[in-house]
Formats: sequence, C-alpha cells, structure tokens
Amino acid sequence: MPSSPATKAVILARGLGTRMRRSDPTAVLDARQAAVAETGVKAMIPVGRPFLDYSLSALADAGYREVCLVIGPEHDAVRAYYTAVGGEGRTKRLRITFAVQPQPTGTADAVVAAEGFVGGERFLVINSDNLYPVEAVHALRLLDGAGLAAFSAAVLVDEGNIPAARVARWPVVHQTPDQWLAGLEERAGDDRGGRPDDDEYVSVNCWMFTPLIFQACRAVPPSAGGERELPAAVRHALTQGERFSVLPLRSPVLDLTSRADVATVAKWLAGVEVRL
Repeated sequence: MPSSPATKAVILARGLGTRMRRSDPTAVLDARQAAVAETGVKAMIPVGRPFLDYSLSALADAGYREVCLVIGPEHDAVRAYYTAVGGEGRTKRLRITFAVQPQPTGTADAVVAAEGFVGGERFLVINSDNLYPVEAVHALRLLDGAGLAAFSAAVLVDEGNIPAARVARWPVVHQTPDQWLAGLEERAGDDRGGRPDDDEYVSVNCWMFTPLIFQACRAVPPSAGGERELPAAVRHALTQGERFSVLPLRSPVLDLTSRADVATVAKWLAGVEVRL
C-alpha cells in the first residue's frame, strides 16, 4: 500500500558562508545585501525578500507543511525572523521550527541535528542556498521511500545561474537502468570549466530520506577536513542495502554561493510571489 505523501522538510542553513563573506569588488550589492553578506548567512540575503522565503514558498506550493531550519547557535537573526513570520513560526501554510547544529561539522551531522523533528517519518532535505523547482520537491514527496532529484548538469549551466566550473565540483549521479541510485561520484572539480555532457546528472543535495539515514550519518568517519558529509552517508547507506530512487530532471536550480551570484539571483526572482 503506498504511503502518504511526505509533509516534513529539513533545510540545511548552518554553513559558515565563507565564500559569501569573501570580498568581491566586481559584485554589485546594495547596502542591505552587503551587510548580510558580511555575516555569511546566505539564506537571509535580501533579493526582494530574504532568499529563504522563496524556498519556503516553493515547499508550501509542493505540499510540505512542516519545516525545520538547521542553524547555528549564533544565527539569532534567522531564528528571530522566522519566529516572527506569522507569529511563533506559524504561517498560513507552514509551521517553521529550528534545530541547532553546535559546530559546522558537515551536512551529515546537520541532518542528525533534525532527528527529533523528523520522528519516524520520511522527510525532504535541501540546501538553504539553492532554490529548487517546485516539481522536483513535489515529486520527491510522493515517493514511498528514499530518493533524490538528479539534475542535468548541462541544463544547470545553460538555463540557470551556475558556472560550469562550480557544477564540475558536484557529485555525479550514477543510476541503474530502472532508475535506482548506483553511486555518487565525488569530484575535485574541472578547471577547464567546459560545458558538461548532456547525459551527466549531478546531485544538488535535494533528497527524500527515511529515518534509516540517521544511522548512516552517524556511521561515516569525518573527512580530511573534519566534517561528516551527506554523500558519504548515502554511500554508506547503499552498502547497507538502502535503496534510493533517482528522479532525473532537466530543470535549472538557482545557486546563491558568492557575492557574484546576488544580482543574478535577484533578477531571476523579480516579480516572483512569495506566499508563506
């Protein structure tokens, strides 16, 4: 019997924002944008509204009703803003709560921080500095089990705002003929910065998980940089027999990584209605 569509989403907003804080004399930012960029909290960059508002609106459009923001203990501005939105974190369409990741020890640890919010249910995981198509997060919530949205690397470059050299650093998704995840190939990057192949699909950290992922997140050893990362946890889960559906998509994703992205993202979102 098919399970009910997922209604919970976890948004990873704990990162240090090192690249956003880095000075870029070529980037065009207004005073408010520059002030937030200095903090590194990319989710709160004003691009009409705080960038994260657009993601939350898209999640509500897709049918999600409860969202947990994984933040750091220093992210008072994020907590204050989203607690005030609608009153005590309740909007007309969403209930927004928070989980604290004490240190920036990787995306796998960030997911574990939200375990209490998840309970025993399936849940979406996305980045706070990406805006995904509604159809991607909607399709994931309809899965009976775990899965990921795999995005065409060529479309991300051709139709989105993401440079080829950045896409070349993201994990390549390998799938079986019947669209199950076979593996995630980590890459150091491609200095050539050429257009990706048409048949290349990458992970942009857009996942549907079952609670089984928590054991995998705890089991993986830290990387050389001292962080436990989500792709490593997924690879561990694969070795333990967990299966992940792959949803191949030829749709762009907005990426707000550095100051150079701000003006382009603001232009993309001009006129987009936010409904929380």
